[in-house]
Order: sequence, then C-alpha cells, then structure tokens
Amino acid sequence: MSNTSPDLDLSLLHEIADGSNEFIIESIDMFLQQTPSSLQDISNALEEMDWATASSAAHKLKATLGFFGMLNSQALIQHIELSCKTGAPNSADVSTKFDEVRELIAANTIALLKIKEETEAKL
Repeated sequence: MSNTSPDLDLSLLHEIADGSNEFIIESIDMFLQQTPSSLQDISNALEEMDWATASSAAHKLKATLGFFGMLNSQALIQHIELSCKTGAPNSADVSTKFDEVRELIAANTIALLKIKEETEAKL
C-alpha cells in the first residue's frame, strides 16, 4: 500500500507491471495525458447540463481511477456517473463531488509525478 496519498494504491499496477519499470512509467504517462481531458469533458458536460455525456465521461474515467487504486476518487466519480444517468441530478451535489474528485486527482497527480521520477531513476 502506497502511503503517498490516502487515495493512491499502486499495488494493482505493480502486479500487472510484473517488475517492469517501463510499464509503470508508461501507465503513469497515460494517466497524466488522458485524465485532464477526461476531467474537462465531464466539466464541460456538467456546465451544459448534458447529463448523458457527463455520465459517459465519468464512466470512462472510473476504470482508470480503479487501475491506480484511487478508490475515493472512483467512488465519487461513480456517484457522479449514476446521478447524471438519471437525467435529473442534484446539480449542487454533483458539482461538489466533482470538485472533490478534482482535488484528489490533483494531489494524486503530484504523487504520480514523483513516483514516475523515482522509477525513471532506477532505469
């Protein structure tokens, strides 16, 4: 269990990587490239009250968060996905949860950059 963040457990990633530091670095790079645009898609959809798009974008992000053991973020994004899926979510609730997700992911991103740096140093 990683102690860099209460919402980041890379044991699944390490298990899949099977000792490959390259795989870990590539996976972190993928997260760093894709996650900001996923968050932006959700943000745009929420602003436009396009609940179907928000739900679909949240669903896509959910798997990524699970892969990196971001279980708190994953639970929040699932709440957003399911709320938006109803077509008439409580906007204030969804907004609050989305702000929480963004804060957690921002902290996780800093931790992942550090882990990436440390992993690259081993190569």
